Amino acid sequence: MTTLEGVIAILGMALITLVTRAFFLLPDRELPLPAWLQQGLRYAPLAALVAVIAPEIVMTQGQLISTWRDARLPAVVVATAYFYWRRDILGTILTGTAAFLLIRLGLGW
Repeated sequence: MTTLEGVIAILGMALITLVTRAFFLLPDRELPLPAWLQQGLRYAPLAALVAVIAPEIVMTQGQLISTWRDARLPAVVVATAYFYWRRDILGTILTGTAAFLLIRLGLGW
C-alpha cells in the first residue's frame, strides 16, 4: 500500500465514522420509531453483552469446555447470586472476579 492509499483509507474511515456517529444529531426533530422497534431496542444492550460474555464462559480455544472443574463456572454462579441479591453491576463484576481468582489460585483449576 502506498502512502497516498493509506491517507485515502484513513480519511475515508474518518468520514464514515463521523457520518455514522453524527447521523442522529443531524435531524432537527426526533425520528419516530415504531413501538415494536423501540421495545426491541430495549434488549439490544443485554443481547450484545450476552453475545460477548457467554462464549468466554463456556468455551476455551474455540471448543466447549469439557470439565466442570473450570473456575469460570462457579465464578458465574457466585456473580449471578450476588446480582440477584444486590442488583449492583460493579459488585457483580468484583464478586465474580474475586471468586474466579480465589478458585483459580486456591484450587488450581
